[in-house]
Amino acid sequence: MGNSALKAHLETAQKTGVFQLTGKGLTEFPEDLQKLTSNLRTIDLSNNKIELLPPLIGKFSFLKSLVLNNNKLTALPEELCKLKKLETLHLNGNHLKQLPAAFGQLSALKTLSLSGNQLRTVPTQLSGLRHLDVVDLSKNQIQNVPDTVGELQAIELNLNQNQISQISVQISHCPRLKVLRLEENCLELSMLPQSILSDSQISLLAVEGNLFEIKKLRELEGYDKYMERFTATKKKFA
Repeated sequence: MGNSALKAHLETAQKTGVFQLTGKGLTEFPEDLQKLTSNLRTIDLSNNKIELLPPLIGKFSFLKSLVLNNNKLTALPEELCKLKKLETLHLNGNHLKQLPAAFGQLSALKTLSLSGNQLRTVPTQLSGLRHLDVVDLSKNQIQNVPDTVGELQAIELNLNQNQISQISVQISHCPRLKVLRLEENCLELSMLPQSILSDSQISLLAVEGNLFEIKKLRELEGYDKYMERFTATKKKFA
């Protein structure tokens, strides 16, 4: 990628507030972006080979959307957590094992996508985020869903294609959770908290591809209550 091409991209970004440079084999975050810390609202560097996000990412104080799908990130810098206006963070297809300790400071975050990483649990830092709508943790190595999930504010939680065999009953206390996706995990029917059906806000529970037949779900106590919510929601969207 020549300097002149990068320069052209920077000039466009200065006018539009969007810097998009995908599939160019970049191995590092373009340092020249520093000149645009007050302009940029969106950075998309997907499908590159970036291994590190530099601390300077914390200077993009107006950034609303950061997309780094399909890179080679193994960790995120604490400085990322300074982005108080960040609403969308897409990090699918990297090598992340955990999130920075201060991740809960990303107070404007609405959409978080971490599909296809190496997470082993639902990060506790997510419980502090008050505006989260969608959390995608599919295709990781998560084995259990801890008690802290009860404080999660998300409307949709995607845990498809993990190795989950245990779920905390606290998940039924999630105040806004409407959609829970648990397809292709290692759940026995006895390990699915019944309160999800009888006593939660969840109106779409996707559990195909676990260690039980779907029709067995219908025999559980509370299934009728779940179906009432499911049907009511369907009518709303119809």
